Amino acid sequence: MPKIRVLIVDDSASVRQTMATILGEDPAIEVIGTAADPFSAAKRIQEQVPDVITLDVEMPRMDGITFLRKLMVQCPVPVVMCSSLTENGSDTLLQAMEAGAVDVILKPRVGVADHLAEHHLQIRDVVKAAARARVRGRPGKPVPKAEAPATKLTADAMLPPPSGKAMSRTTEMVVCMGASTGGTEALREVLEALPANSPGIVIVQHMPEHFTRAFAQRLNGLCEVDVKEAVDGDPVLRGQVLIAPGGRHTMLERQGARYYVSVRDGPLVSRHRPSVDVLFRSAARAAGSNAVGIIMTGMGDDGARGLLEMRQAGARTFAQDEASSIVFGMPKEAIARDAADRIIPLGHIARELLTATAR
Repeated sequence: MPKIRVLIVDDSASVRQTMATILGEDPAIEVIGTAADPFSAAKRIQEQVPDVITLDVEMPRMDGITFLRKLMVQCPVPVVMCSSLTENGSDTLLQAMEAGAVDVILKPRVGVADHLAEHHLQIRDVVKAAARARVRGRPGKPVPKAEAPATKLTADAMLPPPSGKAMSRTTEMVVCMGASTGGTEALREVLEALPANSPGIVIVQHMPEHFTRAFAQRLNGLCEVDVKEAVDGDPVLRGQVLIAPGGRHTMLERQGARYYVSVRDGPLVSRHRPSVDVLFRSAARAAGSNAVGIIMTGMGDDGARGLLEMRQAGARTFAQDEASSIVFGMPKEAIARDAADRIIPLGHIARELLTATAR
């Protein structure tokens, strides 16, 4: 199977070199070129259209967001934005996602090369996920099999498996959702369709730190439900959505009939922090049949095991269908494990969520 062809666009020569080395060492990826600015990138694309572009935000002659918008009109290609790890830049990156970027790689302002090298597995995974993404009518590209993946920690690293049934169904329900590549816009569509009195919702969307706070603030301005980044000890309330903060795991806990979240440090689980598997397992333990689990668009298998544990504990479970998923990785893995009661399109998730939690 042909390799994934990647074009790296960044005004930093050291970043271009480091990214080229990281990606080029994966036998499933071929770096077909680098460019220091969008104008040079455009010439490269005319010569050979890549399968994925990694694109810096701040560049001379033309910024990355402007180039991205032009690219999505003229030559839709999956784009991964590459930007400095700053809270102020989060709004810009959200604009990039709205403009068509499928994911984000964050880099610090100092020690960039060392940081990128340390996160080489994550960077390769992001690029492979982007290659599978459907971009404005462009079908996703199959990803060739490469070297065996490195050992991944499971949710056992954070909490033990469920033991027996959680408490029986009560008057309050809680919804747990997980998403990754393509999830920012998919979650927006679901949450915008919910009324103000919706059941309490906890979400893990694979995002770096800082980004999740800006994401929650943006959704809060668009939705009838209240949306905020989760803080340790936050209660799960009707009409409120809690977004797991980037860089920390978020778990559902119970005290009597009251639900709240625990936000903790910990190792990467399924190569992610926060991890959907961790949230779903905690829901299976704490809520059982009082929970609804929903797994959405994303690359990899994070959440598949946890969703099965939720179903086995009596929860209602749903997976987003292939046709509406930007990347049909996480839902596909959950479906393969028979973890989903139903497979539903994105446009029906809000309605099914409300039906499943209605008394």
